[in-house]
Amino acid sequence: MKLYSNEIVFRGHPDKVCDQISDALLDAYLENDKNSRCGIEVAGGKGKIFITGEVTSKIKVNVKKIVKRVLKDVGYRTNYKIIDNIGKQSPDIALGTNDKVGGAGDQGMMFGYACNDTEELLPLAQVILQKASATYNDLRKKDIRFLPDGKAQITGYYDDNMKLQKIKTFTISYQNTETDRKNTDNLIKDIIYNICKNYNIEIEEFLINPTGKFEIGGFDGDAGLTGRKIVVDNYQSFANVGGGAFSGKDPTKVDRSGAYKARKIAIKYLKKHKLKWCEVQLSYAIGKAEPLAIYIDSDKGNLEPNKKLYKECTPKNIIKDLKLKEIKYEELAKFGHFRG
Repeated sequence: MKLYSNEIVFRGHPDKVCDQISDALLDAYLENDKNSRCGIEVAGGKGKIFITGEVTSKIKVNVKKIVKRVLKDVGYRTNYKIIDNIGKQSPDIALGTNDKVGGAGDQGMMFGYACNDTEELLPLAQVILQKASATYNDLRKKDIRFLPDGKAQITGYYDDNMKLQKIKTFTISYQNTETDRKNTDNLIKDIIYNICKNYNIEIEEFLINPTGKFEIGGFDGDAGLTGRKIVVDNYQSFANVGGGAFSGKDPTKVDRSGAYKARKIAIKYLKKHKLKWCEVQLSYAIGKAEPLAIYIDSDKGNLEPNKKLYKECTPKNIIKDLKLKEIKYEELAKFGHFRG
C-alpha cells in the first residue's frame, strides 16, 4: 500500500470565483457573437476586483453587472469596487487564428486522461471530491451557518495499480459562522460518509478546519486569481496537466480546446483498447492548425495515433466536433472541467 493525496477547492474559493467571473464574461460575449476572441483575467481581493485581458467582439457586455451576479450566486457580498481594464486582442495573434487560417491561438502542450476506476472514467478520489464540493455548495445555499469558501483533500491508501482502497485522512477546511461548530462539523462528516459509502470506501480519520477556526474567507480573507487552480481543473494530480489555464479563453485558445479534445481521445482509446488508463498529449504552435505531435500513453504502453487524428485535432475541427461555441463555460469553472 502507498499513500497519495489529491485536493479540490470549493466553488467559493477566491481563485475559483475569479475563474467563474472570467468564464461568465466569456459566455456573455459568445452568446451574441460566436466568433468573439477572449482572454479574460480576473484578480480579486481586499475590496477590489480587477478585470483585465483582451477581447475582440462585435458586442459589448455589461461587465460590472455580470461580475455582481456571479458574486451573488457564489454567496459573496457584491459591493466590491470593480475595475474594468479589458483591452483588444493583438492583431498579430489574429493573423494566425482567423477563420481562413484556423490556427492555434497559442503554442503549448495539453493533456487528456481517462481511467476505468469509475463510470465517469476518472479517478475515484477525484469523483468523491467533486461530489463533496457540489454537495457543500447546495448545503451552503440552504443553511446560513455555512459560508462559500473552502477546500478538501483526500490522502488515501492505494494498491500497486493506483486504485483507492481506503481513505487515511479526509481533510476539510470550510468557511462558516463558527456559531455551531459541533453540529456543522457533523453535517460535513455525514455528507462525506454518504458519498464514500456509495463506493465502499472507508475513512480512518477527519481533519476539519485544522487551524481551529475559519470564519473570514473569500476576497476578504485572501486574494484570488484566474487560472491558479489548473491542477484542480484537470485531474487533481492523477495525470499531467499542460501549462495553460482554461477560464476566460475562447475555444480558439488550444489551452482549452486542446485539453478538452485530449480528454475525448483518451476516453476513446481507453474503450477501444480496453485499457486501465490512458493519457494523451497534444502540442501546438501558434498560428498553425494541426498539432505538432500527438502522444498517447497507457497501461499497455505507447499507442500510435491514427494519422487522421491530426486533422481531427485542428482548432476548427475541435470547436465544431465538440460544439465549443455552444457550451456555458461558467458551469465548468465551478467544480472541475472534467466530470464524466
